[in-house]
Amino acid sequence: MKTVKIIGVPEHFNLPWHLAIEEGAFEQRGIDLQWTDVPEGTGKMCQLLANEQTDLAIILTEGIVKSITEGNRSKIVQEYIATPLLWGIHVGAQSAHQTIADLKNTKAAISRYGSGSHLMAYVHAQNNLWDLDALQFEVINNLDGAVDGLTHGKADYFMWEHFTTKPLVDDGTFRRLGDCPTPWPCFMIVGTEKFLSGNPRVLDHILEIINMYTRDFKHIPSIDRTLANRYQQRLEDIQEWMTLTQWSQEQLTVTALTKVQDTLMRLALIDDKKPSDNFLL
Repeated sequence: MKTVKIIGVPEHFNLPWHLAIEEGAFEQRGIDLQWTDVPEGTGKMCQLLANEQTDLAIILTEGIVKSITEGNRSKIVQEYIATPLLWGIHVGAQSAHQTIADLKNTKAAISRYGSGSHLMAYVHAQNNLWDLDALQFEVINNLDGAVDGLTHGKADYFMWEHFTTKPLVDDGTFRRLGDCPTPWPCFMIVGTEKFLSGNPRVLDHILEIINMYTRDFKHIPSIDRTLANRYQQRLEDIQEWMTLTQWSQEQLTVTALTKVQDTLMRLALIDDKKPSDNFLL
């Protein structure tokens, strides 16, 4: 049995992996796929990949592109989610901020530097023609930290996946002022160069299995109810999310990769662009 370590966020996007593990699909191929949730998100996962503390990760595109540019010896194996991620822009329930414009020159809560919440704060600021040099950040680690940070005034707003944070909007913890979609496919399957170079056949088996699960995922009977129950979401929210979400079985295109790099360069978040083979397996 070959042990393979994989990490990802504890969100509804990753249910196909959990179903495949629970149903023994990887074990049947001689693979002990060990999943670990990383609630801190992409910044933490980039660190775990760079330190070779995991073999694979399901990770946000912009975060891993920035990290590879900075020397992370990992590669994008293929797309996982082909559609954009919808980032909700949240404030605390008692916040005086009522509109997106009110957030100019205020402090954003981020899980950590290099995370999606950090990088998308720049994308959002650019969309609104704000001064990027005026952006301020408060590191809050995870969603629980964001609740504490916004409730007690340590930060003014927090960007996180729309549907993951929807229960906190529904119960009055947060107010959502708007949304900011990523301008590219959002989640990638990424592996360390060490794992990828040494285990090509194992990787082939893993991709064959997960691609089979994601291809059929929306057709599983009552999968919307399963998702709603498992992730404490309202059924109608899950149904809306499923209409917006498309899993992928293809490699990230060079065009999409170029758009990510161009955006990160324009935002001064990377120093220079790299050839596509630095990023793509």
